[in-house]
This record gives sequence, structure tokens and C-alpha cells, in this order.
Amino acid sequence: MVNSDIVGFYRDRSVFITGATGFMGKVLVEKLLRCCPGVKTLYLLMRPKAGNDIRTRLEELISTKVFDNLRRDSPELLNKLVPIAGDMSLSSLGVSPSDIKMLSDNVSIVFHSAATVKFDEALKSAVEMNLKGTMRLIELVRKMDRLEALVHVSTAYANCDKHEIAEMIYPPPADPHKLMECVDWMDEELLKGITKKLIGKRPNTYTYTKALAEHLLMEECGGIPLAIVRPTIVTAAMKEPIPGWVDNLNGPTGLIAGAGKGLLRTLWCNTTMVADVIPVEFPINLMIAVAWHTATYKPNNIVVYNCASGYHNPLTWGEIERQGRVALLKYPMSDVLWYPSGSFKSNLTLHKIDVVLYHYLPAYFLDFLARMSGNPAMLVRLYDKAHRAMSCLNYFTTHEWRFISENPIQLLEKMSPEDRRVFYFDVRTIDWPSYIETYALGTRRFILKDDPSTLPAARRHMTRMFWIQQMSRVAVLLLFWRAVVSRSETARRVWNLAFTMLVSMMRRLSAGAGIGIAK
Repeated sequence: MVNSDIVGFYRDRSVFITGATGFMGKVLVEKLLRCCPGVKTLYLLMRPKAGNDIRTRLEELISTKVFDNLRRDSPELLNKLVPIAGDMSLSSLGVSPSDIKMLSDNVSIVFHSAATVKFDEALKSAVEMNLKGTMRLIELVRKMDRLEALVHVSTAYANCDKHEIAEMIYPPPADPHKLMECVDWMDEELLKGITKKLIGKRPNTYTYTKALAEHLLMEECGGIPLAIVRPTIVTAAMKEPIPGWVDNLNGPTGLIAGAGKGLLRTLWCNTTMVADVIPVEFPINLMIAVAWHTATYKPNNIVVYNCASGYHNPLTWGEIERQGRVALLKYPMSDVLWYPSGSFKSNLTLHKIDVVLYHYLPAYFLDFLARMSGNPAMLVRLYDKAHRAMSCLNYFTTHEWRFISENPIQLLEKMSPEDRRVFYFDVRTIDWPSYIETYALGTRRFILKDDPSTLPAARRHMTRMFWIQQMSRVAVLLLFWRAVVSRSETARRVWNLAFTMLVSMMRRLSAGAGIGIAK
């Protein structure tokens, strides 16, 4: 690419990536190959899994949808991918001495994005992956003689115990070294019992261990050219690698899928608060640019980049609700179970009432019918699972933060116009209504596997479900009124008077229409 400093920087350089098979990792690998074709080698740390060796796992990776364009247009670039057998939970990351030697001799850029992102992960597992894994990576990186930049992927919510979060490393909630020692000898049940006290004001072990990992890096990375990128809630692609591409049900994706299918009817959420979501290619492009900047400008300190949208281009949960409903009605999911007309509730009591009325009562009734007809009952279990997932999100949908995000803007100013175009991460350019529509279409296509050709049939089915919903409401209203009328003489009189007036009004309208026709 003409006049691209970043593309030129990556030419003939080798890169080591952890977490390459994750959501962000896939986008990072694809972007580097497609936009930096001169890169020498991408070494991907991969763990043999489910009986599959790393070669098989690499084939599985490049066969995913995100690599479609590369497989079609530049398949030779995929030969630059070299899998490295390893495991973040093992000493030296489980990398063999010969592979360590190869990495040491060749790698100049490291992207560390491997982590357990489960919000309800046990503390022992979270420490093993997010804290000890980071320590093991530091030990490996120290052996890389050609290293020019280490980019660590953290989370903007690592310091969610504060309202305003600056681009700095905060004092840790505990001593990371002592915690790692405790986890080694402490009984897992005992550790589970004290987890809530340990994490304090943080909502889960993920944010807690990510905060500790940042401090560990600051302590241990003296002399290592380090930068930290903190994304907020990472969501489907806006444009690249494919508009709307997403491969998991985490966060808002699960909400869109559940609401679109008519299953999710309520969400506990403060609709006036900012929902700090960020399309996946924005943090990926930022990471690529940050590595270039770290290696080229060699800053004297650790630079932290909050990759957040709310500071420059805020989007509220209420706007997500409104724009999401528009998108789901315009591009309905196939075979919706109910018309998607649920809503976000700021009041927890109203939310709980709706959960009983619109989730569990229909689920138990339909599961009963399923059992009576000899079919498996699934809906109650499905709602149990969905509510567990939503409970992990409640903290983030009912709280708000101010993520200071100045360093990404300052970095943009140092980039050439071509680099700003290719490696875009300026959140001020995001058109939220258009993006939410793209997000809904992506969830439909990549998560629910609904082919675009099914849209006409889906729209017809949606129309039927709308009228079924309206008739159901009328039926419930009539049943309620009948119950009231049967127990109250006053109600019966009101009903008879209203019915008589309605009939009289209809007769007059008919007579007026007849006179008009006669004239």
C-alpha cells in the first residue's frame, strides 16, 4: 500500500500471537495477513484440543468464515501462519525448547490476547490463565532478542470499581505474586468461599485478574517495550473482515439473538446509561498501530490506550433498545417463536414480574405440551441458562463509566492518511443506527445461520406472529373482563351500557353511510 508506514513496518518482521483462535485473535490474524502481506511469519500459540493436534487446529482456524476472502484471493498468504504447540497454563507456556529458540531468533512483535473471558469463572482458573499465564508470557518474551513491542490486551473494566478511568495503570487490588502463591496451595472450595471478599467491589474474577495482570506487567516488564490496549464491550464487526461478523453469543450478541427470536422479553437495564460497545476491528486496528508506534517512537513509559466509544461517541442502552427493535423488525430472524416486542426495565421488580409472566409461564406451559406430545421439554432449561448469562451482564447494564480515551486520538494524529484509512479506529466516525442494523444482520447470518434468502419468508412469518400476539392480548383482556363482570353487578352494567352505545354508534354510522351513497 502506497504511503503506509505501518504496512512497511511489518514487512519482513515476525509476529507471535496468543489467543489467535479467539474472537479478537481471528480478526487480528486476518487483518495482518490481508493488509500487511509483507509480514514474514505469524507464529500462533495453539493448544492441542479434543484429540486434534495443532496442525488440525490451524486448518480449522483458516477454514472459518473470517478467512473466506483470503482463501479466495490470496491463499498463499495463509502459508505465513505457523502454529506453535503450547498452553498458557504450563511452564514456559508449554513451548518446546526448539520452538523457544525459533521464537527468540525471529519474533519482534508480540500480541498477548489469550485470556479466559468468562465472567463467572472460578478464581483459581482465572488466576491460572489471566495472571499466571501473563507471567509465563513475560518470561518467554524476555528471551526474544529481537523484540520491539509487546502489546497486552486488557479490558477497560479492569478498574470498574472507579467511575472515571484514566489511561494509566492503577494500584492493584491485591499483591499479584501473593495471590498466585495462595492459589497454588489453597483448597479450591476454600478459595471459592473467599472469592467474593477478595474481588471486593469488582463484579467478577475476570475484571479482578485483569487488573492484577496490568500491575504484574508494570512490575515485571522493565526494559520490555510494552503497551496496553483496553477495549470496552467488543461486538460484531462494522466493516471488516465481514460486516456484522461475530462468532459467539457473548454480551449484546446474545441479547440480539434472544430478542430477535422472541425469547428474550425483558432485560434489567438503565436505559439512560452509556453502553460502551466497540466493533471488533477498532481494537484490532488500534493494536496493530500501537505495536508500530511502540517500536518506532520508543516511549519511555508504558502507554495505556482505552479503546472506548462512550467518551467521544456515546450510545445509550435505550438507543440500543430502540434501534435494535427497528433492525429486528426490518430483518427478522427465521421462525421466531414470538413477536419481538420486549423492553428494557430500569426497575428490578418490574423486570422480575416480566420474567415470570413472559419467560417462565409460557415456558412451563409449552414444556408441558411438549411432554404430553412425547417431545423433549427444553424451554425452561433454555431460560435458566439465558438468565444465568444475563445475570453476569446486569452489573454492566446498570452501571456507567467514563473511560478517558485520548491516547488513541493522539496516535491517529501521528499516522499517515493512508494508515488512518486502512487501520481505522476513530470511534467518532461510527454511525450507530447503521451499525446496529449491521449487527442484527450479522447475528442473523453468522450466529443463527439464517441465509439472506430466507428474509421474505421470515417477514411473512413475523407478520403472522404480530397478529397472533394482538389476538392473544385481546383474548387475555376479554378473559380478565369476563372474570371481573362475573363478580360485579356494577361491572356488568358498565359492560352492557358500553356495548349498547357501541351498537348504537355503529348503526348511526351505517345509516349515515347509506344516506351518503343514496345522495
